Amino acid sequence: MDSDYQSQARLFKAFSDETRLRVLEMLRGGEKCACKLLENLDCGQSGLSYHMKVLLESGIVTSRQEGKWTYYRICPEGAFAAVSLVKQLTTVTVDSDRCDCCEP
Repeated sequence: MDSDYQSQARLFKAFSDETRLRVLEMLRGGEKCACKLLENLDCGQSGLSYHMKVLLESGIVTSRQEGKWTYYRICPEGAFAAVSLVKQLTTVTVDSDRCDCCEP
């Protein structure tokens, strides 16, 4: 169960940074080379590498190597899992274990 929470936390970490949100917005247009991402971000190579590591670990983004360049794209399965998790965590369920202090 703890590994589920760790996985969920990695997913939310991916969405919790402005630079990573910018990367995701760029990737909505399709696969991009790291060099193209760098052109549009205010960070260096090491900064981009860190952000891409977080996105890859979350499962939202996947990558492939071509020569010396890395290409990134949004992973459809990861995106589906993210949407499903948010729906799951924000869907109200009937709680039969409510305490007396919560009763109206």
